[in-house]
Amino acid sequence: MLKAVAAQAAITPITQIMASVAMSMVVVMALWQSQAGNTTVGQFMAYITGMLMLITPIKHLADVMGPITRGLAALERGVDLIERVPAETGGSHRPARANGHITLSDVRVRYHDDQAPALDQVSLTVKAGETVALVGPSGAGKSTLVHLLPRFAEPTEGQITLDGVALREWDTSALRQQFALVSQDVVLFNDSVLANVALGDAPDEARAAQALRHANLLDFVQGLPQGLHSPIGHNGNQLSGGQRQRLAIARALYKNAPILILDEATSALDAESEHLVQQALDHLMQGRTTLVIAHRLATIERADRIVVMDAGLIVEQGSHAQLLAAGGLYAKLHAMQFRA
Repeated sequence: MLKAVAAQAAITPITQIMASVAMSMVVVMALWQSQAGNTTVGQFMAYITGMLMLITPIKHLADVMGPITRGLAALERGVDLIERVPAETGGSHRPARANGHITLSDVRVRYHDDQAPALDQVSLTVKAGETVALVGPSGAGKSTLVHLLPRFAEPTEGQITLDGVALREWDTSALRQQFALVSQDVVLFNDSVLANVALGDAPDEARAAQALRHANLLDFVQGLPQGLHSPIGHNGNQLSGGQRQRLAIARALYKNAPILILDEATSALDAESEHLVQQALDHLMQGRTTLVIAHRLATIERADRIVVMDAGLIVEQGSHAQLLAAGGLYAKLHAMQFRA
């Protein structure tokens, strides 16, 4: 940004100085020729007029330099990032489908040496097919924990295993095929409904229609002019918030991964949309290991287990009723939310 601002600030005076020098040279040459009797007053005025007409186009060229400079700065940083960041490495473990048994053993994550760890000696076991909700105040480490599973982040200490195999021993592509993510920030592409549901897999209309039906979105899609082949606009701008969330759920159903991560999937929806999305999520969670991050505690009361985190630590575990009876952090968060 500093380079771009400096270039933008310098280009206008440089352009004016160059135009002034060029005009001075033309005037000097015209006067020199007039002394020799080779230049008339009309020719002299033509030189001056031509120079004045060139100044405006040169200023327009100067305006183009700002975006070009910003683009070059971005390109320089992008190339530097590609050259400095090492390629992801993984092992050779490539099962067709995982069971979904996850174990974290004394996991610590520290992003900067001068800051407190995002996770501090966290140990957690999630059984295959279990639904575990992660709750706690902002900055408790919930998102960091789920980012460790597909190796979007690496632990500083400790070990994480999936079906008893350390994540580093998994082939990276095969590992990420075991996860489906539904977040509050849904990323959609300016393409058809079918392409957004398949998302890189081979498009199958029957399979996509079934996923949309379970996501409570098929009736809407069938009402579109081109059905499954209807475009949805840039980032799904032709859909409502609830429809975008249900399309993300249909995408997860289509992928049929054994492990599901729900990151605030119903946080920004109205009551009717939330009800439809919650129905779709209930169908999606059947038979899958599910990790749910939620600040709205009413959406996680039916979880098999609730894990309460604070400052990178697991402070409580248990069912909704058990945690309320314990009167700890979960009970305080629950009381504050429902009082509000």
